[in-house]
Amino acid sequence: MVIATNVDATAVNTFAWLSAAETTIVVPVYQRQYRWDIGACEQLLGDIRAVADSEDRHTHFLGSILSTNSTDEAAAELVLIDGQQRVTTLMLLIAALQHTVRAGDPALAAELERVLVSPTDATRTKLRPHRAWASIFERVVLDLPLAFDEQRDSRFDDNYAFFRSQVLAEEAPRIWAGLKKLEHVAITLGADANAQQIFESLNSTGEPLRDHELIHNYVLMGLSHAEQTEIEDDFWLPIETNTGESIGTFWRHFLVMTTGREVAFAGERGVYDAFRAEFPRLDLATLRTHAAEWREFSAIYRILLEPRLLPEAALARQLAYLNTFGRGMYPLVMGAYRDHSRGELTQHALIVLLEQIQSLQLRRKIVGLSNDRLVARLCRARRVSPESLVLAIARITPSDERVRVALKFGALPHAAYVLGRLADVDTLEGLDVEHIFPLAPSDSWSGDGERAWADYSDDEQNSHRALAATLGNLTLLEQPLSDRAIDRSFPDKRALYAVSAIAATAELAEVPVWGTAAIAIRTVEQTEQFLRVWARPAIVGIDDDGLTPILDAERRRGWPRGWQKEFDYVEYRGEHWEIYDVKSLFNRIFKRLWADARPAVEAFSDRRGGPIYDAQAWNGQWDALDDSHYLYIGWDSKYMLAAIQGVLQEADFAAEVFVIYSYVGTAMTKAAGTR
Repeated sequence: MVIATNVDATAVNTFAWLSAAETTIVVPVYQRQYRWDIGACEQLLGDIRAVADSEDRHTHFLGSILSTNSTDEAAAELVLIDGQQRVTTLMLLIAALQHTVRAGDPALAAELERVLVSPTDATRTKLRPHRAWASIFERVVLDLPLAFDEQRDSRFDDNYAFFRSQVLAEEAPRIWAGLKKLEHVAITLGADANAQQIFESLNSTGEPLRDHELIHNYVLMGLSHAEQTEIEDDFWLPIETNTGESIGTFWRHFLVMTTGREVAFAGERGVYDAFRAEFPRLDLATLRTHAAEWREFSAIYRILLEPRLLPEAALARQLAYLNTFGRGMYPLVMGAYRDHSRGELTQHALIVLLEQIQSLQLRRKIVGLSNDRLVARLCRARRVSPESLVLAIARITPSDERVRVALKFGALPHAAYVLGRLADVDTLEGLDVEHIFPLAPSDSWSGDGERAWADYSDDEQNSHRALAATLGNLTLLEQPLSDRAIDRSFPDKRALYAVSAIAATAELAEVPVWGTAAIAIRTVEQTEQFLRVWARPAIVGIDDDGLTPILDAERRRGWPRGWQKEFDYVEYRGEHWEIYDVKSLFNRIFKRLWADARPAVEAFSDRRGGPIYDAQAWNGQWDALDDSHYLYIGWDSKYMLAAIQGVLQEADFAAEVFVIYSYVGTAMTKAAGTR
């Protein structure tokens, strides 16, 4: 057997490897900056807790860590090629744990210190980041005091503060047990190895697993072969059969319905990460219970995808109408349909809800509002009560007045669907959308049989073109008649309209002249019928189209340096706050709730391990709530927003808090969504 001479790969216990005297690591200049955020730290800490609670034989594999020996003969160091983010984060966790236990458990603190501190120089850390930020890392890990007036924030500070807040002294034995069960493959390269080629090979493993494939693996991992076969045959295969190529969107929609949140699914592996957070422990008995529910909802999803499968014609027709607008409202409808299938919601009530959803989406489309990111708030409202859901729909459904104006001058979206419902036809098959005044009239076209289009003034032509795609100029026409109507003047079309089986089209044969005046009259008539078919719930409420509920707010990366105005303002329980960024909102919310709902703040902070403390226990930015309680405000901005959302939910105020993004913030939201 030929043995590799330039690559040494060994499976090792991570803590033992890090604490070994010979393990001193330097991050080379070309490595990127440290970028792990609070979310990644939460995942790591969750994995450590999970493996700590598992059987003794279980371990947690961190992947591979790639290094090479330093070429500097004076320093016996490993140069880190791949694994910087994981190693650095582990060091921050171990530092937070060491600083927490050093007063109460000096023996454990000494073991942890061996990972952190150079064995030859107690003033140096064993991990040496890039020199540009080495001093910041060293200050955090060695718990050195800030220099006079120094208030420098960093990812090191943020993540250390997170770990420090989450791991209290009483949990130290549990975290210590988990740390000792971490493993990785240590790959050390010889002098003649091609480090870049090996790095690319480790990080280019072909097509990445998709979310639903990761969920599948997660569900089955750790089961015996017989148990895997049972879950696969009884649950997973039916889910795949029901959802087909839409299995990925099924899981996303299921999780939106379950969690009442949409923003958690942004980014790579977002659905999988949300699934793991929702189902952190899946022993066989629990898995069977959850899997039965997943299978039940997958069968509902199949009906939403293919309404024709339903024997109930009226309900099938409404679900088909719903699909006109895509699948964005599936999370809401899945829950409602499940209640209907269990006899908890009548068919009439379900149809009323489907009509309200259609009205919401169509009206917003007509007035130029987005239908994105509406469904989570509606799912949350539905959990409260049917009345709360109707109110939530009404608040974001544009008023009759706005719709009238938009229908008068704007192009009609989903024209075939709208005209079909107005005409009360059973099917659109064999029907075309007919532009009474054509989109591209020939020079000889005439609206009255006397004046040709070429003789119309520029203003007249422009007025006609502006109304060509509006509701008043559209009708449905059978395809054979539509083919004959192409390029014909209105007097000639009247004879074709007269023989149409569609009443609204046949009525056009009685109109003597077609032009802007006739379009305006018909628009008024059609609009009143439109407002009856797509009615707004008859509930008095504010029109909050521009407001984003706090639970749907999202903090994005990549803001320009020094730019602070993410929000135009914040609406807090009827109050108007001139708050422009997440950090200011974080501070204001916690201070206000400390006065208005202190028990909720204390309960939230106790459960989450912060951000309220009875002492300023580490470096960072703090604010005093009173003489004995302090608010730590130096966290990662995404984590701050999550804390705002969490404490408002704890206080039961979340439904009454909204933000309105600034103009630039809105533009950046859209840009972030396209990445």
